[in-house]
Amino acid sequence: MNNRDRVRATLAFEPVDRLPCTEWAPWWDQTIYRWRNEGLPADLPVGREGMVAIQDWLGLDPMYQINVPSTAASYPTTPHGHGLVSDMASYEALREHLYPEIDWETMVPQWVRERHASGDLAVWFTVEGFFWWPRRLFGIERHLYAFYDQPELMTRINIDQSAFIQRVVREVTEILTPEFMTFAEDMSYNHGPMLSRDLFDEFEAPYFREVVPLILSRGMIPIIDSDGNIESCMPWFLDCGLEGILPLERQSGVDVSRLRRNHPDLRLVGGFDKMTMNRGVEAMRDEFERLLPVMRQGGFMPGCDHQTPPGVSLAQYRDYMALMFEYAERGRPV
Repeated sequence: MNNRDRVRATLAFEPVDRLPCTEWAPWWDQTIYRWRNEGLPADLPVGREGMVAIQDWLGLDPMYQINVPSTAASYPTTPHGHGLVSDMASYEALREHLYPEIDWETMVPQWVRERHASGDLAVWFTVEGFFWWPRRLFGIERHLYAFYDQPELMTRINIDQSAFIQRVVREVTEILTPEFMTFAEDMSYNHGPMLSRDLFDEFEAPYFREVVPLILSRGMIPIIDSDGNIESCMPWFLDCGLEGILPLERQSGVDVSRLRRNHPDLRLVGGFDKMTMNRGVEAMRDEFERLLPVMRQGGFMPGCDHQTPPGVSLAQYRDYMALMFEYAERGRPV
């Protein structure tokens, strides 16, 4: 079974020769800088652009992310958490820098297309979701007020974003069919979601219900990407047709067994507690044992529950990889 088909079968709850052994998130830049002093070649790039090259070097199953921003290269740079939109006029003034035409030759290089066609490379893509995207435009604080103070503008932004995502889905699937896609949302923290179900139903659900059927019709699994503890609002997304979740952060209290028990058909990606990775082999083995029953049920690609922190040495990461391949065999659904 090749890498691409293994990912597809796993997420479809189908039998596989073993589970995929991959990472959905790139390693922290500080982690890569450390590993360069421990044997990682210095010419392998940091960040998402180096993800496949580093996976190949390590011996992981390579997976390529097509990360599609809703901003053009001309979009002004702002500090994290600060936005440029304060009212409808500022949004209209900024709009020439939003919802760009995508250069697909650059976004999906020929080598990606060829490796995906051969089955050697799994591919997924990401767009900015209907919580994340307005927050990026407004800035964190102004965004939370905007649900109440500027509902018309919030609605306008997500109408435009829905149209953009639908265009992206149509265009990317003319090139290849990714195994899954994610909506970047990050709408939870360790105590749950940052908004109510009523606000979700008014300002997000209508747009998910516009785009998810198109995604499903193009042969992809729609997955929500939210840090924090998203368990309590998982039903909100399922009601909109989404079918999976990542990264399943253990430090925020997410429990993959509880999620699977409550939502038997939910696809799961991630879930491995990254805080065990520098505590030795037995601590990591205990963590894989925690995940093993859900692995055997299918629909679960275990991996680091977020970026590998710089406190993890390259030798410790290789120990983690050895355990991952062991449990990929032991945990395969049959």
